[in-house]
Amino acid sequence: MLIKIIMLIAFFASVVVVGVVCRRKANNVNGFVLGGRNVGPWLTAFAYGTSYFSAVIFIGYAGQFGWKFGLASTWIGLGNAVIGSLLAWVILGRRTRLITHKLDSSTMPEFFDKRFKSKSLRIGASAIIFIFLIPYTASLYNGLSRLFEMAFGIDYTVCIIAMAVLTAIYVIAGGYFATAVNDFIQGIIMLIGIVAVILAVLNINGGLMGSVTKLAEVEGSFPGSYASFFGPLPMDLLGVVILTSLGTWGLPQMVQKFYAIKSEDAIRKGTIISTVFAVIVAGGCYFLGGFGRIFLTQDQVDSLGFDQIIPTMLEKLPDILIAVVVILVLSASMSTLSSLVLTSSSTLTLDFINGTIIKKMSETKKVVCLRIFVFIFILISAVIAIIQYNSSVTFIAQLMGISWGALAGAFLAPFLYSLYWKKTTKLSCWVCFLFGPAIMVVNMLWRANLPTIIQSPINCGAFAMLAGFIIVPVVSLISPKPDKKLVDDIFSVCEVEVKTTAKHQLEESK
Repeated sequence: MLIKIIMLIAFFASVVVVGVVCRRKANNVNGFVLGGRNVGPWLTAFAYGTSYFSAVIFIGYAGQFGWKFGLASTWIGLGNAVIGSLLAWVILGRRTRLITHKLDSSTMPEFFDKRFKSKSLRIGASAIIFIFLIPYTASLYNGLSRLFEMAFGIDYTVCIIAMAVLTAIYVIAGGYFATAVNDFIQGIIMLIGIVAVILAVLNINGGLMGSVTKLAEVEGSFPGSYASFFGPLPMDLLGVVILTSLGTWGLPQMVQKFYAIKSEDAIRKGTIISTVFAVIVAGGCYFLGGFGRIFLTQDQVDSLGFDQIIPTMLEKLPDILIAVVVILVLSASMSTLSSLVLTSSSTLTLDFINGTIIKKMSETKKVVCLRIFVFIFILISAVIAIIQYNSSVTFIAQLMGISWGALAGAFLAPFLYSLYWKKTTKLSCWVCFLFGPAIMVVNMLWRANLPTIIQSPINCGAFAMLAGFIIVPVVSLISPKPDKKLVDDIFSVCEVEVKTTAKHQLEESK
């Protein structure tokens, strides 16, 4: 117990110190929201990765999908690495940095406003973010309850309050830069922790081969199904891969990381770092969850729920490893929480209050307002999490999937087309803004009325995202064309000639 407490105190002290040290970089809006657009590859890559993989992934998704798909759930983590990290950086990174800098936009709603000269798009996008990030934020606490009870025997409410207070301190003090530095520290903890935990858990059943052999003996839809290459439900597995991988391309808190990156070299390095991070953390989490069936029975899972799978797998670990796991999950939760509340507060302040409720806010007032809303959003998420825990309301945790599907369904296709296709129209964005959230709300309230294939929130979210890729071009071709002069001016930033070395660009033969 002493070791656990010492490790927790050291962790808590480090995040507070970082927030205090970084406070000078957060004295204006650009510094508070984007770190002055001067953040290097390591900090950006780790900020991207730690915002991506929260405690919901480690405790909830790894347990649930590991139970459902067996070892094949590892494909989810690998899909997160290749599609959600590598391709996201390659396709979105440079283009997002160039165009958002040209438009001088700090948030996704502001991007849509300046890209299409539409204040209504800005307000609509900010409303979607505000509504659907709240349940997502509250769900981050869910994975902590059983771990803290197992490790410390303390009340879950105390854990929520401590996590909320510490996150508020460093985000309010240091803004995005403090968040990025803490994400780096927390990312290192996640990398070390997941490797150590996997090795320890596999060792319980005789190492990798012993664990795989035992898993292959579990009865499934066909012999050895839970140890097979694609598992017992390959099509359902594909839906999870699409939602959790491609979905990140349309999540405001993820895309915003590209706004702040420093240079071309930082993008190249960040792509590699982010992908390796995702392979280890996401791949490791789902790989670990795939062995859940050799630790629990179906009756136990029916009684305790999917969230109990990973904690049960960890119960027999040495105390010091349990302490590492607790800090790992705390790190994952706090890093994602800080990213979400920063996105929510910046959207509400810069895209809704400024220019709509208050016609013109000074720089100082904007920063003060940003800090106030960071506190408010953290407070709301903590209160919802405590209510959910004390009242045993389970649907709040399930709303994370609804939130993710609604946000990505609304923004993924419009944002991507807006970066690359000059003919994208305002109306096509509006149709996606309405379609994505609407179909996810229908899925939540009237699921039985939908076709069987999209009754699952995961499959419905994947459908909402993929549908956007058809909606945007079709609606754009039949709706009023955008201002050609405006669009050409925006895209001109991508055509500026820059000098480079032969190391990065081959000279044409004469």
